Amino acid sequence: MFLQNKKFIPYNSKLNSRARELRNNMTMAENRLWFGYLRGCKYRFVRQKVVGNYIIDFYCQKLKLGIEIDGETHFGKRNEEHDRIRTKELEILGIRILRFWNKDVIEGLSEVENIIENNLTPLIPLCKGDKKTVCK
Repeated sequence: MFLQNKKFIPYNSKLNSRARELRNNMTMAENRLWFGYLRGCKYRFVRQKVVGNYIIDFYCQKLKLGIEIDGETHFGKRNEEHDRIRTKELEILGIRILRFWNKDVIEGLSEVENIIENNLTPLIPLCKGDKKTVCK
């Protein structure tokens, strides 16, 4: 019965070893956000979570919230398009994505924390066809 109530999020098990490698080799910005804030957050976050064909830097299952820390590899039209598609595919799975630049985390962690805090609310789906009524 417990498993029937849990919504399964698909993942590519071939990415598990890469996710483990990324957890063991966090960037400076990821390290700062993890040890400076997320590890002690009131909601449980995990690092380098495999979801679908992607690895999300930080993920909270309860909130369906993913946090991405982007560096230089995300610059350029091609990479920006890839990130846009990636975000859209994750949103189809019901996951909200927050994106921050490395520099923002390193130089302004408190502001990043405030933005995350403002997004620490579970998604409550609205009933179909009704923009005001919350489904139960």
